[in-house]
Amino acid sequence: MSEQQQPVFSIEKLYVKDLSLEVPHAPQIFLTQESPDVELKVHHESQKLEDHFYDVSVVLTVTAKLADGRVLFLNEVAQNGIFRLENIPEDDVKVLLGIACPNILYPYAREAVSSAITRAGFPPVLLAPINFEAMYEQQQAAPAGNA
Repeated sequence: MSEQQQPVFSIEKLYVKDLSLEVPHAPQIFLTQESPDVELKVHHESQKLEDHFYDVSVVLTVTAKLADGRVLFLNEVAQNGIFRLENIPEDDVKVLLGIACPNILYPYAREAVSSAITRAGFPPVLLAPINFEAMYEQQQAAPAGNA
């Protein structure tokens, strides 16, 4: 075993695990001219499937509300990917799962949000890029009790 195994980082499968869209006040809501307040919540997680294979999920929840509190739409997308990480030090695996994998999945989730909202009859919601590196560093800096 004098020859070290080459590290492997590959995408095995990309898939939408969950996609939901609610327009609770349709059709009357389409008569309003008011611009909504749009809120984005982002969550990501990973789990080991078997040796060297991990399922990573980026969940986006987009809620648009009017000033009176009525919900225009609520859209949730869970974009997942199965990644193969082999011959990579454990600390680097954590970084890949917390930063690299979400960076790969986010554009797919962002497109799914835009498509679903457009299909519901609303103008597309174009989500800004997300700095998963900063999110990861913030999570690492948080006290263990807050996890």
